Amino acid sequence: MAAAWKRVKANKGSAGVDGLTIEQTAEHLKERWPQVRKELIAGKHQPQAVRRVEIPKPTGGMRELGIPTVMDRLIQQALLQVLQPLIDPTFSEFSYGFRPGRSAHDAVLQAQRYAQEGFRVVVDVDLEKFFDRVNHDILMDRLAKRISDKAVLRLIRRYLQAGIMAGGVVMDRSEGTPQGGPLSPLLANVLLDEVGLSAELNGYGQRM
Repeated sequence: MAAAWKRVKANKGSAGVDGLTIEQTAEHLKERWPQVRKELIAGKHQPQAVRRVEIPKPTGGMRELGIPTVMDRLIQQALLQVLQPLIDPTFSEFSYGFRPGRSAHDAVLQAQRYAQEGFRVVVDVDLEKFFDRVNHDILMDRLAKRISDKAVLRLIRRYLQAGIMAGGVVMDRSEGTPQGGPLSPLLANVLLDEVGLSAELNGYGQRM
């Protein structure tokens, strides 16, 4: 938890629906953390809704983000630090997005290697609003194949189902894992991994 707090603090970010900044949450945790810890261990922690914000996309239009409270960012970050070393090695070696030690530059270098091997066809796929359309049941089914701890699975589902606050109104969410939470990229990759495996099995290009 100490390492998770250090990362959340370093990432900065704005307050969630509770209005508490990182500094205010630090003070709040001094009294509140023992109770939150008990709730987590007992499987009773209930995440708060995420605050919806929109930011401009470089290519035009707007991208929706869901900003969890600092408290929930802390818990998600702690989950990420435990789960990523377990799950990430199961992903395709040709997957580069949102993965530790990998970058877009690595993907470009791999593409260059394919070109040198004689591949000449590139397929560019844009999964529009992918994060907003993640099916919770499919995601949880795939997570259950990688995670045996039922309490952790229940906590992740609660984060998926936490509502979205927009204009002061909290709306239920039946799909999606909003961009803005530390855990969302890993969860997205659990679904995207089968896309990568499919491409890997069917070949990445056509030699000409």
